[in-house]
Amino acid sequence: MCGVVGAFLRNPNAEDMMLLKRVISESRIRGLHATGVSFVRKNTIFTIKAPLPADEFLAGIDMYSMLNEDGNLYMVAHCRYSTSDLEFNQPLFTDKVAIVHNGVITQELPENWSKISTYATETRNDSELLLKTVENGENPLERWPDASISACEVHSDKIFRFYRNGKRPLTQYRTENGVIVASTHDIFNRAGVEKTIDCGMNIVYTVSDGEITETTVNTNNKDLQYGKYEI
Repeated sequence: MCGVVGAFLRNPNAEDMMLLKRVISESRIRGLHATGVSFVRKNTIFTIKAPLPADEFLAGIDMYSMLNEDGNLYMVAHCRYSTSDLEFNQPLFTDKVAIVHNGVITQELPENWSKISTYATETRNDSELLLKTVENGENPLERWPDASISACEVHSDKIFRFYRNGKRPLTQYRTENGVIVASTHDIFNRAGVEKTIDCGMNIVYTVSDGEITETTVNTNNKDLQYGKYEI
């Protein structure tokens, strides 16, 4: 039960930055073992990770140092609940994209991943399969229809993207200057925000040039997070 956070903020003011910091800090309720952030600056992905809960991690982070040269913020963050060791904490990244993911891509052991994909992997974190999917230009929701996925991506060309399927939650808050994404409404409530929006199941939200577009992926999955069922 890890926490994912992401944001695009256009010329964020002090209130925006303080809110984002609170959202990341409150996300520690979903994972205290490690925290990490990735952000874009000068068309380069920068990543900072440490085996600390988010509040302690943020004590050593200057939020304004993550601003791009255009004055905007493009970032993702992760709070990890570890069920094994603290290797391969998120965000996972290449020189072009960083990703944070909550969920399970496969129950296969890493030595068997070659049976389900052609990707060359370097870690034992199955979220790397999601990273490789994005890097390969594929849609993760289509490529892994049976997985549980809640994810945010940030790209070196200043693209921010977020999405979920029906097996994990994801929530967004639209500000005057952009959008902040977190795993749950509760996290936003703890950060002082009441009016949030459920991220729709199998909708890929893409922020490019400050505009948010939505693309729906057709699958047969049920929404186990926000769906209503008759008993």
